[in-house]
Amino acid sequence: MSEARVASAPADIRPQVPLGLVVTISCLALFMVVLDATIVTVALPDMRTGLSLSTGQQQWVVSGYLVTLGGFLLLAARAGDLYGHRRVFLVGAAVFTVASLIGGLASGGGVLIGARIAQGAGAAALAPTSLSLITATHTDAHERERALSLWSMMSGVAGLVGVVLGGVLTAELSWRWVFFVNIPAGIVLLAIGARLVLPSALAERTRLDVFGALCVTLGIGALVYGLSEAADGWGSANVLLPLAAAVVLLAAFLVAEARSPHPLIPPELLRLRNLRVANLLMFCLGVTLTALMFFLSLYCQQVLGYSALRTGMAMLPITVVFIAGGLTSRRLISVVGPRPLLVAGGLLATAGIAWLSTISTDSSYPSHILGPNLVAGFGISLMLLAVTISGTVGVEPKNAGAASGLLNTSRQIGGAVGLAVLVNVASTLTSRASDTRGDLDALVQGYRAAFLVNAGLMLVAALAALALSAVGTAAAKHHEAPEGR
Repeated sequence: MSEARVASAPADIRPQVPLGLVVTISCLALFMVVLDATIVTVALPDMRTGLSLSTGQQQWVVSGYLVTLGGFLLLAARAGDLYGHRRVFLVGAAVFTVASLIGGLASGGGVLIGARIAQGAGAAALAPTSLSLITATHTDAHERERALSLWSMMSGVAGLVGVVLGGVLTAELSWRWVFFVNIPAGIVLLAIGARLVLPSALAERTRLDVFGALCVTLGIGALVYGLSEAADGWGSANVLLPLAAAVVLLAAFLVAEARSPHPLIPPELLRLRNLRVANLLMFCLGVTLTALMFFLSLYCQQVLGYSALRTGMAMLPITVVFIAGGLTSRRLISVVGPRPLLVAGGLLATAGIAWLSTISTDSSYPSHILGPNLVAGFGISLMLLAVTISGTVGVEPKNAGAASGLLNTSRQIGGAVGLAVLVNVASTLTSRASDTRGDLDALVQGYRAAFLVNAGLMLVAALAALALSAVGTAAAKHHEAPEGR
């Protein structure tokens, strides 16, 4: 059989495995990871009603997943290289599946948030190993490029399916099914993964920087918690103690990285200007991608009175244009290079989000929701591939995986930290407005303030892109950088 149809069993893969099966299992794993970042968004109001969640707990249903996903991505990628992709892949699938079951059965906010944190840890193991399975088996350049394109496209497809499926499941069954839907997919991953991937010998005399990974994850978690509690004032123990803990834990992470013989982030990467700027841009994109769906879902259901299903359908055009913009960027990037796309995309996103800040208690869908989100979504989609290429072109091959992982980590942590800040902004403005305005009008004032701050952040991203050194169009054309989530 030809190489296009059968893997020759490099790196942990069983001999004579059809490459189509490798791509299928890898794409299914990424689909689950990305789906769970978006599928819960539309279900949040029903979760709040069913479990009496506070505003902070609603935010943590999203942030808990993103914090652990971002915090453990680099550790999981390194563990797969050292201890075998099979072990990490199967452990990730098992943790993700069991956590989904617990989340669906949750009887309180604490259990639900704990399940989301566990889901994030499982997702952190699945995401990098799913990519490694493709790169290990596809040695032909053409087949590898096609497989990576399918894997990258799965991120956009999963985001699209997530908002719609979340609305359908919540409306027709209950919010619990946004978790239960993961269980059959997880069982398939476990069954096929166990048969597809060979066991490998344990690495000897190589230690993972587990302490560093725990410090950065707990530090970001403490930071997000402190920020989310600050709506009622910055002087309370609920704010100051977590923020102090975050400073200590993040400082411990930096010390651990400096002393570790096998750091999660190779020091030489931090000296690359383009990678530093690209991580800032990806952090900003993470904020916007997460906050846009979060606040839009709450606004549609809590202010406009949309059902969960109608909210999912209302957000569908946004995700469609998101995919279309991604395909457009693939064509344009080889013509103009990444930097012009980042500046143009950032300005479009700024304009769209600023337009969204004009919402009211009786906004029309075409002019106040659809229009601004199509503009913002297209701008964001122009940026994702461009920022990945800007951050990874010129990186030494031995550090390519770490550079890509760092970008993905910045995106997830940006989503968690940024959402905490914007929820704090919205809650503060809502609380102040509630003294003189009705409840719905006060909510809208908070959402408008959050969108304005987000628009300002995207303007900063557009300006920061000017600091990137030019990346040649030829390098961009031939660069095989997966977008991933």
